[in-house]
Amino acid sequence: MAEGDSLDVATFVNSFTKDGVFNDVVAGHSYQGPALGDVLNNMVGIFPDVHRELKQITVRGDVVSIELSIQGTFKGPLPTPAGNLKPNGARVDVPTADFWYLRNGKVEKFDCYVGYSVMFAQMGVNFDWASAVGNS
Repeated sequence: MAEGDSLDVATFVNSFTKDGVFNDVVAGHSYQGPALGDVLNNMVGIFPDVHRELKQITVRGDVVSIELSIQGTFKGPLPTPAGNLKPNGARVDVPTADFWYLRNGKVEKFDCYVGYSVMFAQMGVNFDWASAVGNS
């Protein structure tokens, strides 16, 4: 339901409990209610062909842990504090870890850890470490 070619936002949102939350832990953002759909729409807006390559799934009671890679082609603008980063067609293969906490068969909490530094590097973003060191 979260793949670029078979996106189903309503089913994703409805898979959560009434008070369910999605936490993009690394970015520091949380989503609840109808805003849960923004998670999928934002990703498909940047990577229209987004695919999640599942590598390892571990289930322990009501907790599902997944090691995966988020893959796609950078074809949509990426909003940043400095303005929109223009798409360049770069392919990304981003290491990610997801932790799904279930209650009565629905998602109560979904904590997602995305390797943003890898993603940005693959998209051609090179952080200016020299300026950062010079300002310290």
